[in-house]
Amino acid sequence: MRKARAIRIREPGGPEVLEIGEIELSEPGPSQVLVEVAAAGLNRADCLQRRGFYPAPPGVPPDVPGLEFAGVVESVGDSVSEWKSGDRVMGIVGGGAMATRVVTEGAELMPIPEELSLEEAAAVPEVFLTAYDAIVLQGGLHEGQTVLVHAVASGVGTAAIQIASVLGATSVGTSRTAHKLPRCTELGLTHAVLVEEGQFADTVLAAVPKGADVILDTVGAAYLSQNVKAIAKKGRIIVIGLLGGVKGELALGALLAKRASIHGSVLRSRSAVEKADLTKSFTDEMLGRFATGELKPIIDGVLPMTDIQAAHQRMDANETFGKLVLTW
Repeated sequence: MRKARAIRIREPGGPEVLEIGEIELSEPGPSQVLVEVAAAGLNRADCLQRRGFYPAPPGVPPDVPGLEFAGVVESVGDSVSEWKSGDRVMGIVGGGAMATRVVTEGAELMPIPEELSLEEAAAVPEVFLTAYDAIVLQGGLHEGQTVLVHAVASGVGTAAIQIASVLGATSVGTSRTAHKLPRCTELGLTHAVLVEEGQFADTVLAAVPKGADVILDTVGAAYLSQNVKAIAKKGRIIVIGLLGGVKGELALGALLAKRASIHGSVLRSRSAVEKADLTKSFTDEMLGRFATGELKPIIDGVLPMTDIQAAHQRMDANETFGKLVLTW
């Protein structure tokens, strides 16, 4: 067993329940890799887990948050051939990334492009894999189509803007905060939409009269009726978040008339095989675009891990544009 420092959730509650403690890690199994973590990205899911609303999946430390990390390989299992000690890597995990060490499957790791620092790399895996999986693999977005992205100034939102640009797709993004939208336009957002009193569909349709072929929804119930109004014929609504509620009324007639579909998706609890397949697809299709500058992590701030409470406070207050990264 190895020891590691880690952020611990003492009990469900506000940012004050977060503290630095110590955990024990087992040695990596045959297909696993032990990584010395340099930095970890903060995600909305970490805040929900802290509050007791998003428990870690089985086999993951229940009180150590963190879904993504960047670091250096410390040791590898007997059957791992693609990684060696000293390699710079980044990846997603079901939890436990906010520790000085993490054990993960070798197939779920990605090499860090030379152009990215470890701090920059920590802002890549969760949001770019989530956006790519939702709008490309599930939504089928391709050149000439339109994607509508909610909470477009978030980490997932800013990743989705860039992926849409790479594909040659039109992007429409919504936000409830007006001052964040110009920054999204600078990233390549085609049409910026300010949500007022929960309404956005008419403004979206004014910009793209045929509607959105794909909608990336991080809000849930509160936006359901407006999503159905804004979706194009044969469009696909991909729901990945429920911050706006878990239950809503659905106008089935409108959905049927448009022959549209609604898909629910979560990345955290997927099997190791599914995560490995997603990682490989992203590595093959998108990872090289960080070297060319077509894709880049959008970081609001880099803080020491000792400032974890302040980082959670900022995310709870919706003050961020892009990602917050915590470093050891």
